[in-house]
Amino acid sequence: MRTFILILMVLISAFAKAQQQPIPLDTIYANDTKNVALFFPEPIRQGITGSDNFVFTYNREKEQYFGLLQAKPGKESNLLVVNRNGSIFSYIVRYKKQLSKLNYFIPLSNSIGNEKTMVTDSIQVVTSERNVDNRTYYYQKFCSYLLNRNQRIGRIKKRTQGIVLNVENVVFDKEELYFVIQIENNSTLDYDLNFLKLSIETRQKGKRKSLQRLHQEPIYKHRLPSKITEGKTVKFIYVMPKFSLSEDRRAILELNEKDGERNIEMKLSHRYINNPN
Repeated sequence: MRTFILILMVLISAFAKAQQQPIPLDTIYANDTKNVALFFPEPIRQGITGSDNFVFTYNREKEQYFGLLQAKPGKESNLLVVNRNGSIFSYIVRYKKQLSKLNYFIPLSNSIGNEKTMVTDSIQVVTSERNVDNRTYYYQKFCSYLLNRNQRIGRIKKRTQGIVLNVENVVFDKEELYFVIQIENNSTLDYDLNFLKLSIETRQKGKRKSLQRLHQEPIYKHRLPSKITEGKTVKFIYVMPKFSLSEDRRAILELNEKDGERNIEMKLSHRYINNPN
């Protein structure tokens, strides 16, 4: 009996030590030319990468079982995914130029744990706050990805007195349009930004033709500068709610200098808005 108790104590001690040891994380490889699909046992509620050179996209409006991973060259990072039922999955993610695997079917046994149950009265508030935080976090990650992406929608430039306004790209994702904007200061004076506005201009038909402008407020601004020093170039992004334009409408981008006259007004044809990347 005493021998049995000793054996039992050794097994319990070994099990406790094993539980304290960190669980080794699997590695998922991705690159910037292919989408790597991750299929989970339950719909994805949240997915976060630890570095800007990795982007994990999934449907935030309608929960689905899969997400897509892309990567830019850089240091390895991690991916944390939470399913609808609270199951947590964690992976090391690395960039790899040549991929041998594009689809990962992840079993529930790969879960590293489960979230704690929330108090019933606080579910609605916590969920609402999480949705806002998740949306902002997604905008940050996707904007960082676009700024590192070498893609252009065309040569849309306008300049005045050494200041160059350039719309490099217009990208559609989920329910938003991302305007990738660049300002070059080739003058010998710093440029203090007063505002940059995006408006929709409509040509009124009739005997007395007139123009009507409706200002569009961005839902998120990424790296918008307050000053562009002489000889420098800055790039930033405006995230707008999705919209389209008829042939009698166009978008207007207004760049205004604080306490100065180096202002630029750029017209964007409906073709660029209706055919984003």
